[in-house]
Amino acid sequence: MAKYVDGFVLVVPNDKTDEYKKMAEEGRDAWMKHGALAYYECRGDDLIPQETGGEKARAFPDMAGAKEGETVWFSFIIFQSKEHRDQVNAKVMEEMGKQAEKYKDMQMPFDMKHMAYGGFLAEVEG
Repeated sequence: MAKYVDGFVLVVPNDKTDEYKKMAEEGRDAWMKHGALAYYECRGDDLIPQETGGEKARAFPDMAGAKEGETVWFSFIIFQSKEHRDQVNAKVMEEMGKQAEKYKDMQMPFDMKHMAYGGFLAEVEG
């Protein structure tokens, strides 16, 4: 059965990187505890696309609406299947609900309008 991946692209202000990484580490711990196969938070490093065949791909910062002083992050969580993803996410959301008091005053270290999310069926694996 093909794996399933939840993927995210978001923009984090450079002065909020440490705050975001702390939040990401807590997320990693929760998803892995409840059965995710892998969890990655990847900060953009080489985001200038190379020209190929006379054409240039769209750059992640342009696509995500990143401004000066902001960095694009690409994040993903790997699951056994879509059904497994749904089970793991339900457990994570339940745990976060129980900890709602901890998060009630938390400000997101990024603008949700510059975040994209989707679930993806892995078609080719290496």
